[in-house]
Amino acid sequence: MALFSRKKNTAPVDPKIEKEPGQLAVLKDAFRITRENKPLAIFWMAVIFLVVLIGGILLGNNLGHPVYFAILATPVALIAAFFFFTRQANSAAFASIQGQIGAGASVMMSIRKGFTTTPAVNVSRNQDMVHRSVSRAGIILIGEGSNAVRSMLQDEHRKMERFVPGVHVTEVIVGDGQGQVSLRKLQKHVKKLPKKLSKQQLREVRARVKAIGGLQMPIPKGPVPMNRNAKMPKR
Repeated sequence: MALFSRKKNTAPVDPKIEKEPGQLAVLKDAFRITRENKPLAIFWMAVIFLVVLIGGILLGNNLGHPVYFAILATPVALIAAFFFFTRQANSAAFASIQGQIGAGASVMMSIRKGFTTTPAVNVSRNQDMVHRSVSRAGIILIGEGSNAVRSMLQDEHRKMERFVPGVHVTEVIVGDGQGQVSLRKLQKHVKKLPKKLSKQQLREVRARVKAIGGLQMPIPKGPVPMNRNAKMPKR
């Protein structure tokens, strides 16, 4: 396939690479969003911490080692409270952008590795829109809006077949209806798609698709859903 022929990468590396926000900044933003959308979550996080800590102290007291068990229970209580916080932060993050125009693009663009998303490559008068993402799974077209978005997806699908022939194209409609993918499950859904491209092929497809461009529509800048495997900041 001509598209996937190997070529030397002669493009210069841009030295001005935008730094990603640190883990502490992400946690701070997540805490703010959670407090705004789920104010009781902070209270329950403190309750979970105290219950686990007190339970450890009582267990240690019964075994004759209250101080030792208090030391052991402290990190366990922190982990339990943090686990609860990440779940609530994820829920609050999605709630803050639910129903907004371009929410699907916002969720896709928050995937930090392996996906290159171009928002609003096709938009109708009724604000139905199609976003395009490129990954090892091929080209993923994400539609948001009314039933009319299905025809928009088909148009964009044909466009991709014309500009990038031979590349697998997947269509996803964001919503809660039958055959649709809910906003909170969108990331998980696209990450589970089977890989169709090698790393070399992915670079070539990205370069080809980048030349097509998009409409540069404004996308809601909601909070990035937190990674449940995020590490706690060191003091």
